[in-house]
Amino acid sequence: MTGAGVAVLTVLVALLLGTGFLLGRRTAARPLRPSDVGTPVEHATFETLHTASLAAPPLRAGLTEESARRSARRLRSLLGTDALCLTDREHVLVWDGAGHHHGKDVMGHIEELLEGGRGTAFDSGCADLDCPLRWAVAVPLTVENRVLGALVAYAPRESAVLARAAGEVARWVCVQLELAELGRSRTQLIEAEIKALRAQISPHFIFNSLAAIASFVRTDPEQARELLLEFADFTRYSFRRHGEFTTLADELHSIDQYLALVRARFGKRLSVTLQVAPEVLPVALPFLCLQPLVENAVKHGLEGASTPPRERPADTPFRITISALDAGSEAEVVIEDNGGGMDPDRLRRILRGEATTSTGIGLLNVDERLRQVYGDGYGLVIETGIGAGMKITLRLPKYRAGVHGS
Repeated sequence: MTGAGVAVLTVLVALLLGTGFLLGRRTAARPLRPSDVGTPVEHATFETLHTASLAAPPLRAGLTEESARRSARRLRSLLGTDALCLTDREHVLVWDGAGHHHGKDVMGHIEELLEGGRGTAFDSGCADLDCPLRWAVAVPLTVENRVLGALVAYAPRESAVLARAAGEVARWVCVQLELAELGRSRTQLIEAEIKALRAQISPHFIFNSLAAIASFVRTDPEQARELLLEFADFTRYSFRRHGEFTTLADELHSIDQYLALVRARFGKRLSVTLQVAPEVLPVALPFLCLQPLVENAVKHGLEGASTPPRERPADTPFRITISALDAGSEAEVVIEDNGGGMDPDRLRRILRGEATTSTGIGLLNVDERLRQVYGDGYGLVIETGIGAGMKITLRLPKYRAGVHGS
């Protein structure tokens, strides 16, 4: 081999080694992606699932122009078609791909689909020789047997594969829309439950609070002013219109305002002890979750317990102890009173939904909402007996996805 040939060979080897070194460094510097490994089938499966996962969140908001716009491109990618549109019952929500001029004719092609709920295929009837869209398949988008709209996929020619694929993608879209409906139903249910709790803030309590405030107007105007501010803040919080969740700090503050109004009426007959760890104050919990429990204790301990507390002198004050303590990954809240208590069998009927008293509404409502938000392991734990007072314990995770105080 000549000297020149040796030199060329040396340069090539050096280039190959250098390239290999750089590739090795790049590979070591970044983690492997799913696209780096596996068979072509596995790679295609991953890409399909990844695309579907990106299309799902917008659809969870329901079938709207915004959700259609944000999901259409990925839905078209799933089908691998030239154009795709999503409609509601009245108009095209979005068009993605070629042939936008077909958008004006879509609703006419799917009239029977929207009425009968059966998929259809049709020729586009396009007179533009340069337009690739010659055939389309339309599939209804249904939720609980109601046709909300349609998914329409366009192609250059008739395709049984596209027809089947469009049906599967439409069914997947319907599942996302059903989840959206469930989310709205859940929100409506929670709103109804909160309305029931607000209704439990009885006119009797409001009347008595205002009467107590009025009694101080002449004798202690400053006290009357302070109580009036407490009453205004308490009612503003209880009847606020935004936020499914609140913070433990806000809920305890509302309870303190409520108890200030009660103390104005009952004076020394009521004794309240609060023990709160500062680190649990930001913990989020369902709105109006603790207040009904305290209100229930006051109502049945001070305002007319059916069974007097056992062996308690008449001059012994009614005591409520509220603690909110740090328990690792959770906050533990305990509300305890020395009132008349309750028959355990009656309590079990209440928590099974078999009682319709105001006590039942409050305890059952809070128990169900805690379980709905955090799971069955987070319901109320109640210890009581006739004449033995009542102790209610609940645990709140310090963090739970989707639960944020407002």
